Amino acid sequence: MVSEVKKLAEAADVLRRDSLVMTSKAGSGHPTTCMSCAEIMACLFFDEMKYDVKDAGNVDNDEFVLSKGHAAPIYYSCLKHAGAIDYDLKRLREFDSPLEGHPMPNSLKWAKVGTGSLGQGLSVGCGMALAGKFDKRGFRTYVLMGDSELAEGSVYEALGFAEYYKLNNLTAIVDVNRLGQSGETMHGHDIERYEKIFSGFGWHVLSVDGHDVKELLRAFGKAREVEKPSVILAKTFKGKGVSFLENKEGWHGKALDDEKLAVVLKELSGEVFPEFEIDKPKTVVRKKKFESLKLNMYNREDGLIASREAYGKALANLALNDDRILAIDAETGNSTFSDKVKEKSAGQFIQCFIAEQNMIGVASGLHVKGFKVFPSTFAAFLTRAYDQIRMANVSGTGMTVCGSHAGVSIGADGASQMGLEDIGMFRSLLNSHVFYPSDAVSCDRIVNACSRLKGINYIRTTREKTPVLYGNEEKFPVGEFKALRKSEKDEVVLVGCGITLHECLKAHDLLLDKGVKSAVVDLYCVKPFDHSSFIEFVRKHGSKVVVVEDHHYEGGVGEMLKSGLVGSEIEVKHLAVGKLPHSGMAEELLRDMGIDGEGIVNSVRGMVG
Repeated sequence: MVSEVKKLAEAADVLRRDSLVMTSKAGSGHPTTCMSCAEIMACLFFDEMKYDVKDAGNVDNDEFVLSKGHAAPIYYSCLKHAGAIDYDLKRLREFDSPLEGHPMPNSLKWAKVGTGSLGQGLSVGCGMALAGKFDKRGFRTYVLMGDSELAEGSVYEALGFAEYYKLNNLTAIVDVNRLGQSGETMHGHDIERYEKIFSGFGWHVLSVDGHDVKELLRAFGKAREVEKPSVILAKTFKGKGVSFLENKEGWHGKALDDEKLAVVLKELSGEVFPEFEIDKPKTVVRKKKFESLKLNMYNREDGLIASREAYGKALANLALNDDRILAIDAETGNSTFSDKVKEKSAGQFIQCFIAEQNMIGVASGLHVKGFKVFPSTFAAFLTRAYDQIRMANVSGTGMTVCGSHAGVSIGADGASQMGLEDIGMFRSLLNSHVFYPSDAVSCDRIVNACSRLKGINYIRTTREKTPVLYGNEEKFPVGEFKALRKSEKDEVVLVGCGITLHECLKAHDLLLDKGVKSAVVDLYCVKPFDHSSFIEFVRKHGSKVVVVEDHHYEGGVGEMLKSGLVGSEIEVKHLAVGKLPHSGMAEELLRDMGIDGEGIVNSVRGMVG
């Protein structure tokens, strides 16, 4: 034991040296935050964790999440000395190097998620740990956090979630180094305060000297023995090991110049990295359940069916056929109808309660471990989780997010409940898919398609019940649109999706009574979209377009459509929600915003005379 402790202490010093050399060569980075966690990282990677250094994708590897992503240099150094990577550490942050300023999965396969937007790593770790429970695998999940990020509310959402699901295979380590970016953290080195916080959430708390290898090893051992999630509060010092850096303010995110580096390297010990034997994980063989899918069938005679209900039925159907499908909800399951999964296959429904940020983080962690995840809540409440969604997208995470109760058409609940920004949010994500089904059949088929699509998918569903528009044989290819009404003498094309498609159909009939023929297009796929096919269609049907959406003007369907029509000489009228909504009946609100059938007719009059 003595020799092992000595070797790990020596390893920590080498990791410090590497971090300083790497950042000085790069001319930027965060060496002092690496130096504070050197013993923690040495103990984790060379004693505590079991992983196959030759296979980052081994599903039985212990998982590590560097929530304080700015400590990337020491992470890379660990992987290098473990034999997991063979990259040149001195090429940190270079354009063609995989060693980015913060860990990125597209560059480094060992980094399962992108980190650096602080406060998110613990939620991802919860998802990974929960996946281990589902799959009955023996791997453990470790999340290294900084004390500054404990000010983030998403951390506390994750703490509650981990305790609720008894994630005893999850260990968080907090590097309590006292200093943040611009000064002391909220609680500094008040370890007792942190103990009260974590114990109050039901976690097993272990407080240690974060630079004492013996204490760290003892704490990791105890964490493995308890039946609840554990946190190791490690009191450390930023810049540890260098006299003019240690516990000093003003050094966050600053690399040393060559002159200072030369002085520092003389002060630091640890030039030779000791040899370690890293234990491989025990392999668990698991059979996947997958059966051929039978689609839900709908008929026009079924009456009115809300797309949100069709979403729930489609997801429940998928879950019965594929045990990798998981519904995740933020205590709105009886409104999003994701709880239909709970009714049919209870083990595939995850309740995140009213904690949307954590819900997306948990979904990311589950996806990393091979699950197909479908988080859902009201569209309006997804705005508070946008950073988690953004980071999931940056990480290359796959998930299908459903936002229900979208637009003013939800009625009397009022503006705080109306998702009017959500399409713009999801459109702005790189390579995302955005769908807006208008009936039960299209929603069902789109949900099924999303289970096979990669990346971030968004399905916008509506509260209102609407007629079934399509036959069960209809297909809904990604990027295309449907023409529900058309003739050879059309003067204008009416474009809608979701609730406004039904208003377009009403307007079509009203216009027909007035002798004006119109085509009606269902723009069920907002992104991607085949503008060239749409332009060709419009030119055959009057070369005029009225696009109608229950969303703000900015970022929505109309903006997307108009962006691809520039230079086409097609006249476009855009109707959307342009003022603050008020409580009222759905019909009143649609009329007030000018996006009901009558409003569409009035807009057409101004175009065709």
